[in-house]
Amino acid sequence: MVATTMATIFREKTRGSGKVSLIHFLARGFAVAATIFLLADGRHAHVEYVEVPGDHTPAQGPEVPSSEAIDGQWGMVKTKGSQFVVRDRPFYVNGFNTYWLMILAVDPSTRGKVTEVFRQAAAVGLTVCRTWGFNDGGWRALQKSPSVYDEDVFKALDFVVSEARKYRIRLILSLSNNWDGYGGKAQYVKWARDAGANVTSDDDFFSDQTVKCYFKNHIMNMLTRVNTYTNVMYKDDPTIFAWELMNEPRCTSDPTGNKLQAWIQEMAFQVKSIDPGHLLEVGTEGFYGPSSSARMQTNPNTFAGKTGTDFIRNHRILGIDFASVHVYPDTWLSGATLEMQLKFVQSWMQAHIADAEGELGMPVLFTEFGVSTKARSAFNATSRDRFIQAVYGELLGSTRHGGAGAGGLLWQVFPEGTDYMDDGYGVVLPRAAATAGIMSAHSKKLQTFNSRCVWSCRWGCKKREEQSEDVDLLFNDEL
Repeated sequence: MVATTMATIFREKTRGSGKVSLIHFLARGFAVAATIFLLADGRHAHVEYVEVPGDHTPAQGPEVPSSEAIDGQWGMVKTKGSQFVVRDRPFYVNGFNTYWLMILAVDPSTRGKVTEVFRQAAAVGLTVCRTWGFNDGGWRALQKSPSVYDEDVFKALDFVVSEARKYRIRLILSLSNNWDGYGGKAQYVKWARDAGANVTSDDDFFSDQTVKCYFKNHIMNMLTRVNTYTNVMYKDDPTIFAWELMNEPRCTSDPTGNKLQAWIQEMAFQVKSIDPGHLLEVGTEGFYGPSSSARMQTNPNTFAGKTGTDFIRNHRILGIDFASVHVYPDTWLSGATLEMQLKFVQSWMQAHIADAEGELGMPVLFTEFGVSTKARSAFNATSRDRFIQAVYGELLGSTRHGGAGAGGLLWQVFPEGTDYMDDGYGVVLPRAAATAGIMSAHSKKLQTFNSRCVWSCRWGCKKREEQSEDVDLLFNDEL
């Protein structure tokens, strides 16, 4: 989704409207081995600063369990085939988005909202939060200029990570934005232009060498940051579920998708050369592109196939661990009836789950799904709940057979007293009892699955005695 600031920095929903290295040809199954080899070999992978033109400068908290204790309790999330796993047990996700956590954590008067939203989310069983790991230029910028950081803002992000640890909520940290909110690719291009680079379009973000160096340095600074609350380096912290390259990347100047594809390859290698332990995703909305012409009819409109993204092709890149998809029937199909929008949700999700299993062999996470209850929308609180139930229903259909539909993250959960930020998609759990009940029930079903060796047991492992009636319920038609 697009982000603007607190008058403008707080988000408003607006929609619709490289080098290809040898490793591209390696099998995905050798991703970690290849990265380790390259690191040891030292000929290709480096974590030092990338030199770029122009002058630049390199860049008492709450009690939390030690790093060793956290590692022992939950460990890093990995993938195994088309599932997420933690210590070889399935990890299906019920999560949420709250993109502004770092910004509110900067100010002591609003920092408590971070704790509040984690506490309320944990109370209904939500286990993953997606939030911004960037704010480029402008108000309360994390990165004030290339590789120059505001330490107070970085400490605010440290606080967000440490609070998430306390409430056992894992984080997806997005590293950049396609949109102008919080700086986005436009700010990087402006920095490069001011430094004398010959850039004319925001899409030069994906191809200009100076801009790419700026972004690679940001990746390095983020991944090697040592949290001032926990003393754990970000790349070593299992609180971080995954890194996301960009929120909703698009490159409309190149509808073939080649420019964006090359950028994803290059930046995926950059991330994995520094941090092979965490998962990585692209951040796409899930639009099908030219390489999957038969699937393009699944897109919500014809424009979606011309945005420079290509769902299947983008996720075949070495180093990308799982697929990301967004679901916004209200803005993508504005004017359609509620029933038509819900029918689209079903077909959209089923297509991506099928392709994640059959074409990609990886999990797919619906990293944003939501509908607005603003006046011009077809949705109100009641119809929004129907939409949420429809999304959960498709996900549980996949869960029943151990499929690739690995979970969904609602856009978005708010604490109380933040109505001034609401873009129409906000859910304040204490004020939305019915919605909170739906989310909690879904969490309980997933937790029953995640806490058992269900999938392997169902196919004959020796732990059948661990199964309970609750586990068996996961496989009946009530779900």
